[in-house]
Order: sequence, then C-alpha cells, then structure tokens
Amino acid sequence: MRLIYIILLCLISTGVLHAQPRFVPDMEIKKMGEVEFQQPKRVVFGFVNKGNQPLSISSAKASCGCMDVSYPKESIPAGEKGEIVVVYDAATLGTFYKEVEVISNESETPVYLGMQGTVVVEVVNVDEDYPIDLGNVQIQTNYLEFDDVNKGEHPVVELSLINKEHTAFRPELMHMPAYLSAQYIPENVPAGKKGIIRLTLDSDKLQQLGLNNTSVYLSRYMGDKISEDNEIQISAILLPDFSKMTEEEKENAPELFLAESSVDFGSLKEKSKATHTIIVTNKGKSNLLFEQVQVFNKAVSVSLGNRVLKPGASTKLKISVTPKYLKREKGRPRVLLITNDPSQPKTVINIDVKQ
Repeated sequence: MRLIYIILLCLISTGVLHAQPRFVPDMEIKKMGEVEFQQPKRVVFGFVNKGNQPLSISSAKASCGCMDVSYPKESIPAGEKGEIVVVYDAATLGTFYKEVEVISNESETPVYLGMQGTVVVEVVNVDEDYPIDLGNVQIQTNYLEFDDVNKGEHPVVELSLINKEHTAFRPELMHMPAYLSAQYIPENVPAGKKGIIRLTLDSDKLQQLGLNNTSVYLSRYMGDKISEDNEIQISAILLPDFSKMTEEEKENAPELFLAESSVDFGSLKEKSKATHTIIVTNKGKSNLLFEQVQVFNKAVSVSLGNRVLKPGASTKLKISVTPKYLKREKGRPRVLLITNDPSQPKTVINIDVKQ
C-alpha cells in the first residue's frame, strides 16, 4: 500500500510540474522591408498558448521610445491565440532592428520579438512600379513619347529604373539618334537604388512632320548588344507651324471632321484580320491637306482615298488590324493624322482590339 501511495504521489507531482502555459510566437523576427519615412508602421506578432494552463503576459517592453506596444491584459486560455501589436514611428531614416521584451507566467526568462527593415524617403514596389525586367535592372516602361512638339522646342522625358544587382550599375543608351541626348542621374546607380535617364529632344533635328520613331537600347553590362530584350522605343510628334498665319487665313482655313474618333474591333482571333472605314470630311473654306497619315503600331495599317480634300468634299480612311502582330509592338494601336487644319493639326484615332 505504501508503494502504491508513493507512485501516485509521484504521478501527481509530475502532472503538476508539466501543467504550465507556453508562449509560442508565430515569428520571432518580422522582416518589414522598406518603410516610408515618418509614416508609422503597424506590426502584429501573433502567438499561441500551447501549454495546458492559462497564459498571462505581465509586460511587453519596447527597446526604444520609437515604438508603442499593446498586449492582452487578460489571460489566454490553453490552445487559444493572442496578439502583441507594435506601432513603429519610422522617424529616423536608415536600417533598423528593434525588439520587444515579453515576460509571462511561463518563465522568468523573457522572450524577445524583433523587427527589422529600412526607413526610406519613398517606398518602391519594384514589380508594380518597374514592370519591365531586363535581368539586372528593371525599368518603368520600354516606350517613351514626346507628344505635340513644335519646331525649336527642347522637351524632356524621364525613364526611371532600379538596380537589382549587389554592385553599382552604370546605365548607357546605345544607338542614340542625333536629335536625342541623355543625362544619367546618378552616373552610377548604387545597388538596390533608383536611377533616372533624362532624355532631351532637339526638335530642329527631327526629320519630318508627324510621327518620328526610333529605338534605343539600354546597355545592361560591359559589351552588351542590341536586342528586342533591351529595346526602348521612342516616338516624337512634330506639329506644323501656324504661328505666321494671318487672321484672314485662319478664317478661311480648312477644317477636318471625322465621322468617328475611335474604332473598337472587339474580340479578334490571332490569325484573323479586320478592316474598318471612317468617312473624313473637309468642313472648312480651303483645301485640306494631309501632311502625314501614320500608325503607332505595325499591327495597324491605313489607307486614305484622297490626300487633298476640297471644301465640302469627303474621302474614306480605311484602318486594318492584324492581331498576330499586336504583342510584338510596344506602342498602342493608333492612327495619326497631320493636316493643315490650324485648329487641330494633329488628330489621333484610338484603336481597341481584344484577343
């Protein structure tokens, strides 16, 4: 009997020793990535009481005054979940590592929850903001436009990029035409940082009125070659100059009128081809001259019945689309008309095609 009593006492004592709460966090270190400067960041540490007794947190202390910490004041039953919420003020630029010291009735030894990241002036979502992936570098777009340029102007467009390498990247555009010049800011883009290529157009060197297309190529490394992968298409639209027209000439000017300003081809199969006709009319008082009839995308072709329309006359503008070429071209499918109508020298017909 005495032996049975001793065994029962041992079993009871063992059960008491193993009856305790157990604080188990979902993650001991939270990687926060980039955090925007002076924009408080809320971080939640989830935890579970995996013990067999209620868990009580007596304190959760932040490692600095830059954090505000809140935690459950009531006991967490066995098997239940809880949260410790930290708000970081992000008041200091640069890399950080902060901790929260958690003390509970599980043990006198504290558990430390950490969070790390970098406070930056501007948060960059690489895949969304820089969708064109060239391997070691990602860019915002591979199609740039200088729209509505007048002779003598020097407009500027910018191409933003981000360096994905662990070393500095020196951007350079290859096959630049004479009418374009580039400035690289900075000349060497640090690892993981953003850079800008600033392109300036010299409109006096453009070859023709209307659409001027060219391709440049971003050199990704020493000895890089030109290919479709690193191609950046650039378009510039040079408008005719009407600054010297007299008031009498303007009153007697031609006037372009389109029966439709856009074309919706709907859903087309890749191997099909569709054509749509738009009636073009001159509602002005003198001859309407079509200086240029052009397309932004090689999947689109266009033909015009007459290049010169007398007052009151009309002609047919036929627009065709070959869907299989759409994916190969970077420019949106559009038709450009450059005329001697001073009120609207440039007219764009937008084309919508679903595949």
